[in-house]
Amino acid sequence: MNLSLESKTPGDTYKIGELLGSMAEPGDIFCLSGDLGAGKTVLAKGVAAGLGVEGRVASPTFTLINEHRGRMPFYHMDVYRLGGPEDMADLGYEEYFYGPGVTLVEWAEIIDGVLPEERLDISIARDGEELRTITVEPRGDRYLRLAEELKIHVCSGS
Repeated sequence: MNLSLESKTPGDTYKIGELLGSMAEPGDIFCLSGDLGAGKTVLAKGVAAGLGVEGRVASPTFTLINEHRGRMPFYHMDVYRLGGPEDMADLGYEEYFYGPGVTLVEWAEIIDGVLPEERLDISIARDGEELRTITVEPRGDRYLRLAEELKIHVCSGS
């Protein structure tokens, strides 16, 4: 079951991320894809807010991973600068993917070969200046439940 959501503004994208963050559980992995400027970092900031992260959340393009503290650890990765999955070995990615926090990976398609099979894939496509289509593809039972819950909340406007 894929879920397609419409975001009319960056604020909508942020709210969808915030909802995801509020429903997240330890060990969750959110894998984002989309063109430059599509809204991946905006969604990531929303996830961070939903996890109770305070302070500035920026894309870790040059540091690769930023760790934040909220109601659980939030590991924000941006793998845009990596050549492929083989470049992940030196990062100790397993401790993030299989650790006690929530991991969000921007440009996840670059490292598809090392991503856990069970995860939530989220693609953001531009449909104009501000309009975005956010496609949520759950991979595994936990993420199917999460997508269903997200659909209920977004469609009810809560």
